[in-house]
Amino acid sequence: GDPMTSCRPATRALAAAVLALAAAAASATSSTPAAPATAATPVDGKEHAIFAVSDDDTKKWNLTLGNIGNAIDGLGADSADIELVVYGPGIAMVKKDSPVADKIAAALKKGVDINVCQNSMRGYHLEQADLAPGVGTVPSGVVELIRRQHAGFAYVRS
Repeated sequence: GDPMTSCRPATRALAAAVLALAAAAASATSSTPAAPATAATPVDGKEHAIFAVSDDDTKKWNLTLGNIGNAIDGLGADSADIELVVYGPGIAMVKKDSPVADKIAAALKKGVDINVCQNSMRGYHLEQADLAPGVGTVPSGVVELIRRQHAGFAYVRS
């Protein structure tokens, strides 16, 4: 007989098996529930978060610094990698004589990275020496936010 005719049932069976496996794999992936957020652990074992403040309002700063403290308490100091990026009018609050200078010092002591936008510093005529001790700088606050989010940091808005 014709070799094509005798192969056809086996080919059909193989094709059906491949399709069945593909369908099973597709339904397994689409119906699998997402893991809860607590199950995801970054490579370094820390939870990464970035906060941002662009206001020079003391209430806003107290709220943000309080939220950062709550995050550190909830995650554990050794499990938290937290950054606060400051830009726009908010940079007035990271000056040495700021009304929240003591809370900034406490956050730094807890391991929070506080970084000020150099673009804003130029706009407000501030130098590194004007900033509270321990405060760092980044070239652009907005770019820092974007890059940290792309790197997997959670953006927490206050």
